Amino acid sequence: HGKSTLSLAINNYLAAKNLAKFRKDIKTLDKTVEEQERGITINAHHLEYESDTRNYAHIDCPGHKDYIKNMITGAAQMDAAILVVSAADGAQPQTREHILLAKHVGVPNLIVFLNKCDKAIPDLIPLVEHEIREILTKNGYNGSEIPIIQGSALKALDGDENYLSKIADLVAELDKLPLPLRDIDKPFLMPIEDIYSITGRGTTASGRVERGTLTLGEEIEILGLDKDTSTVAIGLEIFKKSKTQIQAGDNAAILLRGIKHSDIKKGQVIVKPNSLKVYSQFKAEVYILTEEEGGRKKSFRTNYRPQFFFRTANVTGVITLPEDVAVAMP
Repeated sequence: HGKSTLSLAINNYLAAKNLAKFRKDIKTLDKTVEEQERGITINAHHLEYESDTRNYAHIDCPGHKDYIKNMITGAAQMDAAILVVSAADGAQPQTREHILLAKHVGVPNLIVFLNKCDKAIPDLIPLVEHEIREILTKNGYNGSEIPIIQGSALKALDGDENYLSKIADLVAELDKLPLPLRDIDKPFLMPIEDIYSITGRGTTASGRVERGTLTLGEEIEILGLDKDTSTVAIGLEIFKKSKTQIQAGDNAAILLRGIKHSDIKKGQVIVKPNSLKVYSQFKAEVYILTEEEGGRKKSFRTNYRPQFFFRTANVTGVITLPEDVAVAMP
């Protein structure tokens, strides 16, 4: 559909106004060899840019059906999302799945970018737009009110003024979205999305701060999945800029004192000491995707072992159905 191309088009449109760092091509987003060879996004990638009024941390999420679990990691962090749909192809099964997942992980606001309008049959574009609005409404969004921008990310990247104006329209709609409320007063919590080692400095964990604040030099705990660990935040960064404090909503990196790369895992959480208790069993209300939504074809019983996605964690779990339920159907 063109999500990475649109991400690059937004970035470079704003870079021309000195509001972002210019990026040469799509390879700066899709960094792995497989991503470049297949022309798809597999892992979520991060961009930073500004409009005239706001600062944005932009996550370029995978859309390919084989990497939907990585899309969940990105979607679970979002204050809003841009749904990219090809006007030439219309809504695809993963389009419906993305909308459903966005709703279930709590993405509050959506804007639709109808891409590749230069390649679509003009008379069919309103039909695609109508279909998207129906799908949005069916999944709990206000389909009649959500902005839909018609454009071409590739043409905008090529400098076509007609389509650059559509990128400007998209940024303007982003600026109209309500500012999210941040849980700054609650105890600090940041799910670990990525871990990397800095030669001569130590191990750094990065992610989006879910709540609270963390000040340089504070003690922290790392919980979940494996052994619990205590350490100190000896470095804080936001998009490679050193900070003395980070807070809810920031995409940040924390340099951890005395921690090896192998000591921690993606999916664990960094928290204020003694503020969180970890559980391995819980009760939940679940929705099982149907085959038409990209989910299961068959029913399942107690002891079914699916993958669970909690924030940035991806673990195998066991489902125990209620005593009066023998079989669960999608």
